[in-house]
Amino acid sequence: MTMDFLQEYERWLNAPQLTEAEKDELRALRGDEKAIRSRFNGLLSFGTAGLRGTMAMGTSQMNRFVIRHATQAFAEVVLAEAPADAVIAVCHDCRNHSREFAVDAACVAAANGIRVRLFEAMRPTPELSFAVRRYGCAAGINVTASHNPKEYNGYKVYWADGAQLPPRHADAVAARMAALDIFDAPKYMPYDEAVSRGLITLMGRETDEEFLACAMAEVPEPEVFRKAADSFKMVFTPFHGAGRELIPEALRRMGLKHVFCEERQMVPDGDFPTVKSPNPENPEGFYLCEALADKVGADFILGSDPDADRVGVMVRGRDGRFRPLSGNQAGVLLTDYLIGARRRTGSLPPRPMVLKSLVSTEMARRVAELNGVGCADTFTGFKFIAEKKDRLEQAGEGKVIFSFEESYGYMAGDFVRDKDAVTASLLLVGMAAWYALQGLSLLDALELLYDKYGCYNEKTLNLVMPGLDGAEKMKALMASLRETPPAAVAGIPVALARDYLPGTETTADGVVRDMELKDSNVLSYCLADGTVVIIRPSGTEPKIKVYVMAKAATREACDETVEKCSAWALALGQ
Repeated sequence: MTMDFLQEYERWLNAPQLTEAEKDELRALRGDEKAIRSRFNGLLSFGTAGLRGTMAMGTSQMNRFVIRHATQAFAEVVLAEAPADAVIAVCHDCRNHSREFAVDAACVAAANGIRVRLFEAMRPTPELSFAVRRYGCAAGINVTASHNPKEYNGYKVYWADGAQLPPRHADAVAARMAALDIFDAPKYMPYDEAVSRGLITLMGRETDEEFLACAMAEVPEPEVFRKAADSFKMVFTPFHGAGRELIPEALRRMGLKHVFCEERQMVPDGDFPTVKSPNPENPEGFYLCEALADKVGADFILGSDPDADRVGVMVRGRDGRFRPLSGNQAGVLLTDYLIGARRRTGSLPPRPMVLKSLVSTEMARRVAELNGVGCADTFTGFKFIAEKKDRLEQAGEGKVIFSFEESYGYMAGDFVRDKDAVTASLLLVGMAAWYALQGLSLLDALELLYDKYGCYNEKTLNLVMPGLDGAEKMKALMASLRETPPAAVAGIPVALARDYLPGTETTADGVVRDMELKDSNVLSYCLADGTVVIIRPSGTEPKIKVYVMAKAATREACDETVEKCSAWALALGQ
């Protein structure tokens, strides 16, 4: 959609739908053409991850008009494809305006004749996926910006399988948005009327209980919690978000006695006052938890992001200092532990499988395959993991016991089709307790895995390309790599080059073969020493992401390879 941004700005200023406060926000931009352009130069892009942006007035921002506009388009897609009595589930996180936006979405859906199951208050993202599947909903909406800074909000959309929207439906929603007027098109039914007519019903504790029962059933060795109950101490933080009730409750129900919650971060607050960013990938955000752990004598810290779909871990080392586990490290530890635990309990299914995203560590494949378990890659995003899981299981080609992404996302079981910090927390704590009973921390356990499976290390680099010409720079870099593929990376020969756009791989001597994965703008170079370098443009930010996944005989050699390949990657962005 193209628009004259100044003309659209004036239209919003004069629109009767805006309050005076909203108009005052826009009046403050008068004369600042750059700021106006940033607010009105097109619609906020709708993709398979839905919408995400800063909260402000404007067509390319997150506000109630954009929410209603997107929901009207989504409602029309749902009505075109779902039964006449379609139901959707609606959820939200702790962010400022999230409840307001969720209610707006519910009211637009109701006005379109779609019945809505609306959560009574904030809930974890995986519980929304669960509710879609549990109640046979045609779709779901979750108002959340996950781990982004406080200025952001987002709008995630799910289909009937409980996974985020597949590309075909996302494209259909984007097309409808482009065709619909942002003010005139959305239908709207007042909330009280929608409730009184039975078009909006609330979900609460009953859904929590069913979701928790499913999450707890995924624990392969529940007796570990009871055995470690007196000795295992841990600290938990939800970073002011939706994990605050269900995660500690699930851990206590499993039998843990010493779950210490960081009280300041247990308070729901969309301003996230105790951290710069509520992201469990950032170890500096755990400073309050580290202080609490020192006070209570805990060696293990767990933190979920604001919508409780991702979870991070900090572990005390033998020197007394806390260190983070990367998403890759936690994923490998869980892969190894879950295979072993299921073997010990006789619950490993026939033809077991582990799924991981393409950019996640190759160590997981080695762990799985040396244990007689299959391992398959998908593109980044749990919607692709969900599709692969369903395809494998429906064809009888394998039963998926665990899935993960390097960005701190984990999934187990059949009751959700998205990242799930609630279930992952149970698995991570159960694993930590199992090792603790043997006198080992997860850092100790990781070293044992390196001894057993070989040394691996990973690093992700962001080649930021901002500004109006950023997109062209990103496009030019990818085109250049395709036109002249590197014969070597940091002096290490390329043994196999993969281009996931056409879905082909090319050997060093020029043999070209087709691959299963295709239609994605991703390049991969498998080097002669087993290292893998993957390059892809970010789908949501102006940057090229480069993933270096090194393999070597020693930790020192592995770290050296990571640094050499990282220097090569950074030079691409110069």
